[in-house]
Amino acid sequence: MNKFFEAIANIFRVPDLRKRLLFTLALLAVYRIGGHIPTPGVDAARFEDFIQQNQGTVFGFIDLFSGGMFRRLTIFALGIMPYITASIILQLLTVVIPTLEKLQKEGELGRRKITQWTRYLTILLAGFQSATIAISLQQSEGGFVLNPGIGFILMTMLTLTTGTAFIMWLGEQISDRGIGNGMSLIIFAGIVVGIPSAVGNFVTNLSTGQWGALHVIIILIFMVLVVAFIVLVERGERRIPVQYAKRVVGRRMMGGQATHLPLKVNAGGVIPVIFASSVLAFPQTLAVMPAARNNPWLKGMLDALAPREPLYAVLFVAGIIFFCFFYVSIIFNPNEAADNMRKYGGFIPGIRPGKNTAEYMNRILTRITVVGGLYLSVLSLIPQIMISGIALYHLPLVGGWIEQYFPNWLLYGLNVNFYFGGTSLLIVVGVAMDFVNQIEAQLIMRHYEGFTPRAGRIRGRRSVF
Repeated sequence: MNKFFEAIANIFRVPDLRKRLLFTLALLAVYRIGGHIPTPGVDAARFEDFIQQNQGTVFGFIDLFSGGMFRRLTIFALGIMPYITASIILQLLTVVIPTLEKLQKEGELGRRKITQWTRYLTILLAGFQSATIAISLQQSEGGFVLNPGIGFILMTMLTLTTGTAFIMWLGEQISDRGIGNGMSLIIFAGIVVGIPSAVGNFVTNLSTGQWGALHVIIILIFMVLVVAFIVLVERGERRIPVQYAKRVVGRRMMGGQATHLPLKVNAGGVIPVIFASSVLAFPQTLAVMPAARNNPWLKGMLDALAPREPLYAVLFVAGIIFFCFFYVSIIFNPNEAADNMRKYGGFIPGIRPGKNTAEYMNRILTRITVVGGLYLSVLSLIPQIMISGIALYHLPLVGGWIEQYFPNWLLYGLNVNFYFGGTSLLIVVGVAMDFVNQIEAQLIMRHYEGFTPRAGRIRGRRSVF
């Protein structure tokens, strides 16, 4: 623990690192301040009540990544979602458009070009989404709009699109002049802002006697174990040994070293969960519409896709695993990796170069991707079980038997407000780990000891431990 506090002190001893950290915190504070400025012409209180009643729909999904700003319909209501959507679209298009694939391989120049196109696409998506929101609010029966008309639509489009552009600028400034990935930190700030209210609810339930001491201890231990499980898997990787043969270049002997090719267990991060959640959120959005509620067949089908239903859980797990494979196939090509390895004289011991190497890597990648998909599925279903459970008793034929013999905590939940859902918990832990790793890298580069001392690491110049 002393080493941890010493590392914190070392951050403020390095002028450049201190400046970067304070700059990052200042821009995140600007983001939070902007989240309290309401959009003109909207009854924010009535709209917030509507969003809280439809948390399982796409509205709740957008509200998660905006840090609760969408439910209040502030100027940052769209959050960073248009930028995330634009980035994902361009990543998917690199598979089918040769020009984008060529730009992606051109290094820094190609990356800047793709970033510029991402900005343009973000503005277009934000304009389209803001126009859709404005028209939907105006045509709804909830009375959300105070002064309907074309002026309200244009004002809402200008306000929300400008807010998204400003958030995008904040994220890029943090990435360039601060510490960490700016876009991830903005999402992180929006999620962790709910911690004070969560702690308040926790204390209230304990003081009013709704939870006993044993109940609280079990919840705390469970949450610590979940976070530890995330850290363990996120750091997990399969290292494929690679040996490079010696070769003569001019008068020098090059190569001959042994290294490894790391393959992460969860290479897709939180993106497969985002994809699966967004796809399954659309049926719940349709369920809000009067046409769907008045159609018995359509209503029954949409009710079967509600978050507590077994069909929802099955499709959610299947969607996560599918998008894990889909995303990994985009970011890693075994054939290309095998060809590059062969060009530079590398080979996997015991495996022939070329096609056999590609098949070997593909076989390993398939196995760890299945493990990563199941890990994300378990992580995403834990909050649902803790809050409301899974309605397995709705299954035909065996529903009565399940309700009689299965534990109530699995079927009806623990009625525990698990404040961080699977997606948000993964984002919080992942971003926090990346942020700490970047700070530690900055400290080690300046000969200061980091948060996790290891053998051979240079101790801090002012460290006394």
